[in-house]
Order: sequence, then C-alpha cells, then structure tokens
Amino acid sequence: MSIFAKFFKNIIHDRDPDDDTVTVKGKPKPKYYGTVAPYPNFNASSDASVLQSAIENKGVDEDVIVAVLVNRSNEQRQKIKVVYEQSAKEKLEKALKSALRSDLEDVSLALLMMPAHFDAYLLRKATKGLGTDEDVLVEILATRSNQEILEIKKVFKEEYETELEDVIKDETSGDFATALLAMLKTNKDEDTEVDMDKARRDAETLFEAGENTKGINVSAFIDILTTRSGPQLSKTFQQYACLSDVTLPKALDMELRGDIEHCLTDIVKCAWNKPAFFAEKLHLAMKGHGTCEETLIRVLVSRSEVDLKKILEEYRAMYDDSLQDHILRDTDGHYRNVLLGLCGAH
Repeated sequence: MSIFAKFFKNIIHDRDPDDDTVTVKGKPKPKYYGTVAPYPNFNASSDASVLQSAIENKGVDEDVIVAVLVNRSNEQRQKIKVVYEQSAKEKLEKALKSALRSDLEDVSLALLMMPAHFDAYLLRKATKGLGTDEDVLVEILATRSNQEILEIKKVFKEEYETELEDVIKDETSGDFATALLAMLKTNKDEDTEVDMDKARRDAETLFEAGENTKGINVSAFIDILTTRSGPQLSKTFQQYACLSDVTLPKALDMELRGDIEHCLTDIVKCAWNKPAFFAEKLHLAMKGHGTCEETLIRVLVSRSEVDLKKILEEYRAMYDDSLQDHILRDTDGHYRNVLLGLCGAH
C-alpha cells in the first residue's frame, strides 16, 4: 500500500469533490472525462470498406486499422462490425485475428467488444483454468455501477451458459467469496448525498469490528464497504481517522491477510479516488522488468470512454511522469500506437 499512501495520509482532511456537471440548454449533464469520443461525420460503410482493404492488403496495413479503431467510439465500432460482416461475409473479429498478432491483436479485439461483453470476458478469463486472478475480479466488481454489474451478469449467462455467482462460489472461498458475492448483489447506494450521522455510525462500527476487538468482524467490513456510495465512504474514512491513530487502509493491513485484505483495501481505494486506483494499476503494470500487457489493455480500453482523462491527471500527480511517456518507454510498434491513441492528445 506504500504507493497509494499519499492519498490516505491526509484522509482526515475534507475533500471537496469536483463539480462533475455542466449545464446544457439549462439542464445539468455529467461532464465527459473519456479520451475517446464519437468520430464526427462518421460513416460505418466507409470505415468498413477501409478496414477491409487494410486487412486484405498484402502485408496488412496496421496503421489504417489502428487509426480507425482508436478514433471511433465503442458504439461506432459496433456499427462498423455489422456493416463489415454484411460486406465481407466474415466477422470483423475473425478477420483481425487472421491479420494481426500478439498484443496488437488482443487490444484490437478488446476494442470491438461492447463494455459489458468485455467485462464478462475478463471475469470468465479470470476464473477459468488453474488459479484465479483475484485482482481482476475485485477491480471490475468494485468499479462498476449497479446497472453495469446487472448487465455483466446478463451477458455472462448468455455467453457462458452459467451464472456468474455460481462461478464465483466455485472458484473462490471464505470471506473473499462473500465480499465478491456482496458486490454482485448490486446493493450499493449510488446517491451522491452524504449522511454524516451514518458516516459516524459506520466509522464506529468499523472501529469496533477491527481494532477495538480481539480478532476482526470481517462481515461488518464487507457489509459497509460493499453497500455505501463512494462519497459516503469517504466521509466514513474521515470519521474513522477521528477514532483511531491509524487510517482505515492501515487498519485493514494490520488486521487482515490474503485475498480479503487486498479486496477490501481496493474497495477503500476506489471509494476515495477511483482514477488514482486505476493510475496505480497502470503504474504497477509497467514498473520494473517486464510489462503486464493485459492490465494496460484492460484498463485503457475499459476506461477510455469513462474517466481516462482523470486517470491521466492522477498518474502525473502520483508519479511525476505522464502515462503516455511511460507507455512510450515500455511498449513499441503499432501496439504502442493503439495505447497512445486511447490516451488522447498528449
């Protein structure tokens, strides 16, 4: 947790959230923090034709493929897929699998999936075969809205003919399984209003369940951390600091071990600053020897139309380096161009 420590050391200080709305025609609308926006003057037929020529060209024109995929919104890519199949009599995904290789193939196919399908695919991959990728399970379930999780469960059942909850029960166990299943219930309060009395009560409950008792009442932590909104939890963390000599993440580190510690700590991080949570993920993916391409693809693709602009800002603030410069140093070729394209103007 040392990398994230700067975001928690002053947790008792109040934090005014950014005004995330703009006024359009007299009505408030959410600000857009994605880096990929719908392409103006979009023409699905033209794009499908351009892609077909690039794929069927001798040597394959990766530059053209990259230029089209990273400069179209996900909704536009879905329309291109339909027209491409009608014209080429072949699915675009199959054509790209034949034309591309390695990381470029992986990121291109990820861009062609609708968000819920991509998340369902990631969850299936994280639970299939030997071992389970616990970090991916927590990342997705802790950062998606109730509606997004409902859609993921629906797609998962359609694609893999089994309930996501059943897979979680089979592949995980103990308190960790309980926490994941709690998030799958979609009981999280998504109201942005904060109840200060509840924040104080919850802080007292967490203190009594952790530091102020022998052992730890994990169920109390799971219940509060998986059902309260981000703004509500932020106030709870501040109230907790008034009761304890340590911050809540430090308390979790002291009291818990293994998957459940990492799970609950990640939930705390997401509630306090979700873009910073993803910035840390991206930094760790490129830190030291080797690069975790799967993490880069997963985060950049899934957040490119959500909050990647905020993630880029947090990355620079946390590491005194731009994400784009780090990508330039750690990746290469057309794959690097896709990642940089998803990050937007630099």
